[in-house]
Amino acid sequence: MAIVSATTIDNAHAADTKQKAALYDIAASISPERIEDDITTLVNFGTRHTLSETESDTRGIGAARRWIKSEFEKISAQCGGCLEVYFQSETISGEKRIPNPTEVVSVIAIQRGATDPGRYVIMSGDIDSRVSDVMDFTSDSPGANDNASGVAGTLEAARVLSKYEFNGTIVYAALAGEEQGLFGGRIMANQAKKDGWRIKAVLNNDMIGNIEGVNGVINNTTARIFAEGTRVTETEAEARRRRFTGGEVDSPSRNLARYIDKVADQYIENLDTMVVYRLDRFGRGGHHRPFNDLGYPGIRIMETNENYTRQHQDLREEDGIKYGDTLDGVNFDYAAKLTGLNAVTLASMAWAPNPPANVSIKGAVQPSTTLMWDALNEAQNPQLKGYKVYWRHTDAPQWEFSKFVGDVTEATLENVVIDNYFFGVASVNNDGVESVVVYPGPAGSFGE
Repeated sequence: MAIVSATTIDNAHAADTKQKAALYDIAASISPERIEDDITTLVNFGTRHTLSETESDTRGIGAARRWIKSEFEKISAQCGGCLEVYFQSETISGEKRIPNPTEVVSVIAIQRGATDPGRYVIMSGDIDSRVSDVMDFTSDSPGANDNASGVAGTLEAARVLSKYEFNGTIVYAALAGEEQGLFGGRIMANQAKKDGWRIKAVLNNDMIGNIEGVNGVINNTTARIFAEGTRVTETEAEARRRRFTGGEVDSPSRNLARYIDKVADQYIENLDTMVVYRLDRFGRGGHHRPFNDLGYPGIRIMETNENYTRQHQDLREEDGIKYGDTLDGVNFDYAAKLTGLNAVTLASMAWAPNPPANVSIKGAVQPSTTLMWDALNEAQNPQLKGYKVYWRHTDAPQWEFSKFVGDVTEATLENVVIDNYFFGVASVNNDGVESVVVYPGPAGSFGE
């Protein structure tokens, strides 16, 4: 048996410290106080209903989106113009919840990657709020948790991450029109597809500040990650292939969720994430769905214990119960914790090389399993160190075993029988930061 000295271990991992240490710093830099200030400002606009006031500087959706844009612009000014900040809009009409022509306006801020600017990871929150009647655009609708918390988290992530330079591009999005039909997400996803964005992750943050469940549970140590299975864009030929090779629980969204779960374990103190094998809560939806609809990997990050007396409610008190989504229902330390989870995930994915493309596998009726993939573009991925092969038992929720195989495009696992495991490949950079794991075949592909 070979003996590895402490010196050998230290030398082997000397290069694994700089960016990984920065990931801990990023998590620690998220400020609950700044998040509280941002949520308070958004609540003070009275209502952020999609159909509400647009001309006032102090009330309504117009004032809210202009303030959000100004905050992104302040952040950009502090990093020497590192963010491209703009409104993204489209006029919607003839819809059940938007019957008359209404401009749906989101705020987008883009932090371009240094070597692979065409590769995108996105964090989003929803600007708009509502009360009991989804068409009531005049009543006060604080929307403190739903979803000023998600927007505040997105702003705070931009403040922290804008201090760093990444290989891939990070997008911070405050999306509009969610309560009226996910319109901001649809507009952004369609434009991204038109522009050829290579999206590797959409992290939708919708309600990340509540720790007191309607069921009486109070818990600030867990969060949910909702991730759909088989892509809705899967073709009949791909479905036939998946039937014989697997992949139902290894869609890009599911492996993105596993990646975030691993980030939580490694970098976020006192947070355990629950990966939920479902697009969203039962029968409900969120702004990641329009991206999933086009085949992009999208997930929803949110609190574990919801309080329905604080969601979509008129401000009132009945039978001793206070209804309404007000500031006192938000735990700002918890919102900061989930924001940190987002920020570290974005940074890790943007520093890592592109996920492996065209991953394939063979090994039927053999005592070994071989995985193959395309070499990454060197100009886009100068940080590439090599690749790591992962495998797990077919009923295991998280990857169990791994092997770094170097800068190659094929690796064989001897005496690892293909029938007994699921497999995947991740790319690794010179600091040891990894991409998401890519399952072989179209079922698990993250694209080029």
